[in-house]
Amino acid sequence: MRHVVVISTGGTIASRWQGDGYAAEAAGQEVLEAGAVPEDVEVRVVDLFTVNSSRLTTDHQLRLLHAVHDALADPEVDGVVVTHGTDTLEESAFFVDLFHGDRRPVVFTGAQQPLDAADGDAAGNLYDALLTAVSGRDIGAVIVFAGQVFAARGTVKRHTVDVRAFGAPDGQPLGRVEFGRVSWARRQPRRAPLPLPERDTAVAPRVDIVMHHSDADAVLFDAAVAAGARGIVLVGTGAGNANPEIADAVRRAVAGGVKVAVSTRVAAGAVAPLYTGGGAVDLAAAGALLTGTLKPGQARIAVLATLLAVRDAEEADVELRRVLDTAPGPAPASELYLVDGVGH
Repeated sequence: MRHVVVISTGGTIASRWQGDGYAAEAAGQEVLEAGAVPEDVEVRVVDLFTVNSSRLTTDHQLRLLHAVHDALADPEVDGVVVTHGTDTLEESAFFVDLFHGDRRPVVFTGAQQPLDAADGDAAGNLYDALLTAVSGRDIGAVIVFAGQVFAARGTVKRHTVDVRAFGAPDGQPLGRVEFGRVSWARRQPRRAPLPLPERDTAVAPRVDIVMHHSDADAVLFDAAVAAGARGIVLVGTGAGNANPEIADAVRRAVAGGVKVAVSTRVAAGAVAPLYTGGGAVDLAAAGALLTGTLKPGQARIAVLATLLAVRDAEEADVELRRVLDTAPGPAPASELYLVDGVGH
């Protein structure tokens, strides 16, 4: 018998019609009972909270992080499944992944259709997630949706309502769930985890996202600094570009101790120092860090997680650079990949 802890947090997978819209209300056991559990798998449900994921806060994500670590403190547990709303699933999954060093997987899943939909996707996604939780080793935190297994890092919600909601714009799935088994396609590089932050953080650091666009000025960027942001993700155009006024604002913010990271509003591809005139070349020279292929939501999580994990400013700079590094090194060998012949 294999053991999985399911941590329920709400979302569409736990939602029912409220008369004028859907809202998360179902407990984790109700979600579990809506479908089948794989053979020889025993499930323990933890009802952590029940909210639409657009309402999530850093406090929610910290509670989830510690609930995952509490579950994995039991050596009898083979893996953890988190049921989560799709709006911010990519953020929470990456947040947990940054602190996850255990060989056992943490599998995030959800649904695009509510729990009581006759042809809904909740039951299938949860079944696939449970299979993945007892099959994977050394895969970190992953997202299982519509029969595909994606690494948490880099995976985004790419469609508002379609059941094939998630994908990695710059990569392929780690595997697929077909005919009652998980077929693995490639290895997953693992980074050393960040130090686990305190369970009760009195005031979480403010990290804002500001988007560049034609005719943009530094008003919103400066407003974020004035509001007390300790980190800002600048969403550039193209390969991470803005203009000279914003580059000057970045320089002032960095000089004042604010962590600035540059992502892009483009769906696929990496930020790259190609252009001056306020482009990524000037933004990097002003002290901003380029986020590679991380899109804005996950870039913000990278900054937030680093600030939560490391209090010393200089050490935080080093850790943030490491988190943003796009080349984490070779993945360790694991029983999973040796068995499936991946990576030989």
